[in-house]
Amino acid sequence: MKPKNLLDMVRRTVNSYPDKTALMYKTDGLYKGITYRQLWKQVRDTAAGLVRLGLRSGDKVALISENHPFWPVTDLAVASMRGVSVPVYPTLPPDQVAFILKNADCRMAVVEDEHQLEKVREGGAELSHIVVMKPGAGVTGEKGILSFDTLLKEGAAHPLENWEEELNRIDRDQLVTIIHTSGTTGRPKGVMLTHGNFLANMEGIHFWCLEVLPDDVFLSYLPLSHVFERLAGQFVPLSVGATIAYAESTDTIQENLVEVKPTVMTSVPRLFEKVYARVQEQVDAGTPLRRKIFDWAIRVGMERYEYYLRTPIDELLLGGGMPPKLKLRWKIADRLVYRKVKERLGGRIRGMVSGGAPLNPEIAQFFWAINLPVLEGYGMTEAAPVIATNPMVRTKIGTVGKPLPNVEVRIADDGEVLVKGPNVMKGYYKNPEATNEQLRDGWLYTGDLGELDEDGYLKIIDRKKNLIILSTGKNLAPQPIENAINNSPYIAQSVLIGHGRKYVIALVVPDFENLAPWARKRGWSTESREELVRRAEVKELLQREVQRLTAGFASYEQPKKVLVAEKEWTVEDGELTPTLKVRMREIEKRYREAIERAYDEGTPSKTEMSTVHV
Repeated sequence: MKPKNLLDMVRRTVNSYPDKTALMYKTDGLYKGITYRQLWKQVRDTAAGLVRLGLRSGDKVALISENHPFWPVTDLAVASMRGVSVPVYPTLPPDQVAFILKNADCRMAVVEDEHQLEKVREGGAELSHIVVMKPGAGVTGEKGILSFDTLLKEGAAHPLENWEEELNRIDRDQLVTIIHTSGTTGRPKGVMLTHGNFLANMEGIHFWCLEVLPDDVFLSYLPLSHVFERLAGQFVPLSVGATIAYAESTDTIQENLVEVKPTVMTSVPRLFEKVYARVQEQVDAGTPLRRKIFDWAIRVGMERYEYYLRTPIDELLLGGGMPPKLKLRWKIADRLVYRKVKERLGGRIRGMVSGGAPLNPEIAQFFWAINLPVLEGYGMTEAAPVIATNPMVRTKIGTVGKPLPNVEVRIADDGEVLVKGPNVMKGYYKNPEATNEQLRDGWLYTGDLGELDEDGYLKIIDRKKNLIILSTGKNLAPQPIENAINNSPYIAQSVLIGHGRKYVIALVVPDFENLAPWARKRGWSTESREELVRRAEVKELLQREVQRLTAGFASYEQPKKVLVAEKEWTVEDGELTPTLKVRMREIEKRYREAIERAYDEGTPSKTEMSTVHV
């Protein structure tokens, strides 16, 4: 029998694995664990504590924190009382935090620390109580502000009657969360998702993508404020009894990987790009023999991948192995190359799921070649979030896989991807106009352009609104070109510009992590990033990289000029959304003068290089 709601789902896991570690977090330099029995008690006590503060059915509670055990505890506790959680990215500035809290009519907030508390105070949202997970000295003396520990103690001292029985009355149509979109082109919209939306998504994924087992260990580093990590990195492992270990921060992922040794990992392409770039850099710095061995091992790995694609599934399931000669070569390649790369990820990973942005096919091929399957999927907040994903038994690189078994996908006449299924949102909170625009005749209009191949695999081309129409009449999708440019180890981010112009130019952000060693080998100072990117040699390097990586595109798709940003784009400075998507309006505004200057100089006879001065 299917779970009635998300609490029923977790309760079943608690009953099956009460003494198994559910959550792991690092404190005082060591990882500590919380069992499923302890997790359930914390959820129950937190729910009772929130009720003591006045929480009622339908009330909205903001959650503003980095990943922490109290995040899922609060999420489930609020849901158990028919409340609605409103996750807020901890990287957002006070004005954006205030907008979300007011837009969602939040009555309470649970925040991580003093920093997040100050942002809530500064925004001026009217809240009855604020609970602080990690309060500093004197923080909780103010009226209406208390520590999470106090909340737990209050709840334990005043337990709710019939709490478990009441959970059975929550149905799948009950609203469970309002998640605000990242707002790349305007104000964020509050996506309303139900218990049933999440459960249906998990039911569609189960066995289709990667079979998650109770023995699996997840390393959670993507923000739980994002629906992808909320589903794949929280609800999915909690549904089967797996363990979730929280990374300390994005800066400690490498260290935490080795400590936790995860078996499954959800990630965005940026992590895969960094691992790939680091491996390529080390191979390039090695001897010619080392490069030869590495290239040979990758060819063997791709031969194995091609064999896997060709072999019927029933043969794979019945133990159909590789041909003897291929198997021998693969074992040698594994010992010489694959294992060394896998050790950097903890040594135990058996599958990784990539979402949130397109994954460069060349990078996907690399990971499959070294026996680290990366399963790319596609989704959006409005679909809770997974729409399609590559199955482990038949992954097709370059696509986002097949639609989930309980999701229907069709392509509109103009190429837009339309979606229908039990995972699709109820609508946007207090925004019927936007709801009616996005949901029409039972279909979710995704705003993405895509196509289905002969095998039913979905390929996403780009966002519909991102299409660049040149003054010559040519149309181009920038995303595949930007992905190709980002494949350079020396380029971290890139955008194509040229709507209404005769040709496109590329604006790139150097990857200083890889550029610095390259520069130091040549005896140059790397203390100033601005001075480094102004060097003629660096400009020539980036120029060659853009030319090399876009050579396979049509002439009108190849950038005719390249502008170099002297600083990285960040969420804090407003160039990126919390999900690391580029805010094109902000980029075009900030670099307007340099862009106009580049076009005023006229059409070049060949790719030129300029430096943006900000």
